[in-house]
Amino acid sequence: MQTIDMQEVSLRDVNATLHEQAETTNQTTWTLENPKGAHAIACGLDAPIEVTVKGSTGYYCAGMNQQATVNIKGSAGPGVAENMMSGTVIIDGDASQYAGATGHGGLLVIKGNASSRCGISMKGIDIVVHGNIGHMSAFMAQSGNLVVCGDAGEALGDSLYEARLFVRGSVKSLGADCIEKEMRPEHLEILTDLLERAGSDAKPSEFKRYGSARKLYNFNIDNAY
Repeated sequence: MQTIDMQEVSLRDVNATLHEQAETTNQTTWTLENPKGAHAIACGLDAPIEVTVKGSTGYYCAGMNQQATVNIKGSAGPGVAENMMSGTVIIDGDASQYAGATGHGGLLVIKGNASSRCGISMKGIDIVVHGNIGHMSAFMAQSGNLVVCGDAGEALGDSLYEARLFVRGSVKSLGADCIEKEMRPEHLEILTDLLERAGSDAKPSEFKRYGSARKLYNFNIDNAY
């Protein structure tokens, strides 16, 4: 295991060292100490390595991640795992705004709570939040799965496309074109797998599913002025 003290090594050099593994992948386990809320830690990784950040992070940690597993032993600032393509990002604490925004793939696990706009414009990513999420989460979400083991804030799934939303607790309000939908066996299967992979002991039977009513797909003459 390789250990880097971010008090002694610049962020640019830390990320450059991790990026080198896309070519070599000889040193597969890394620990970053003393992050002290630095921004853009472990961004743009593209190798099957595991990076543990021992502390809380600033903006855009693990953004654009591919293949790597990033473990944050603290909380994460805005935009964690933004535009993630594959791999796994696990946050032991809370996540700030727009966690997993525009994510195309991979798994984002938030063991605490997530703030507003969690999963905004998600495009295939799977997000599991052990706690609650804030308002406008999954706004314009296109595909993928958002699992919330706690409660959801206002305007959940506003202008939703084909993403699946699973919420165990209460939903303060649904956004435009988002409705509760039937939980069919195939959805329970998807949910069971995601909960297991995220290390949650929540029961799939306790969740409700939400999705698009598909009323915004086509032009409606009644809406014309």
